[in-house]
Amino acid sequence: MSRKEGNGDDEREATEKQKTLGKLKPTYKLWLETKEGYVFGEGSLELLRKIEEVGTLSGAAEALGMSYRHAWGVIKKIENRIGEPLLRTRKGGREGGGGAELTETGQRLIKEFLKHKKVFDGARTDELGWEGLSLKISARNRIEGKVVSIEKDKVSAVVKIRIDTPCEVTAFITREAADDLGIKKGDKAVAVIKATEVMISKQ
Repeated sequence: MSRKEGNGDDEREATEKQKTLGKLKPTYKLWLETKEGYVFGEGSLELLRKIEEVGTLSGAAEALGMSYRHAWGVIKKIENRIGEPLLRTRKGGREGGGGAELTETGQRLIKEFLKHKKVFDGARTDELGWEGLSLKISARNRIEGKVVSIEKDKVSAVVKIRIDTPCEVTAFITREAADDLGIKKGDKAVAVIKATEVMISKQ
């Protein structure tokens, strides 16, 4: 085999390896824990959501293909770790009527898990997710101001903040973008900070 043919084989092998690497995707397994260990994960989330949906622990266990004893054990283990009940149960009579519903703690646990999951999912699947994650832990994108209004509904709140301290923002853009904008010294411009969301902290 000539050196040229050998180099060709090496290039093809390198190309195939690159194609394989291009198919790799990041993944993760998320759970909440205390210093004592595991507390809550995907399986626990699925169980609580199913209880919320069907209204009974036995019905949730059956729908998920697990025994009632196992489902009850999952709930009790979490409750023992956090020191608060997850379910509020009611006894039924001869004609039924019993059931279970999530306590406020159970609902908060779901929200807390989903909040973290949203961040990790965004970081895993979207380049802006990575950028947003880094921005959230950086002090460079923090602009201080005074809250001038708050509008709340059942699930969200709109907070308006007036920026008190003048500041300068430096943007690095391409020469082509600058030429297209026709931007020059003294122009009025808007600095857009790329992030997945605007967060608020209080001093």
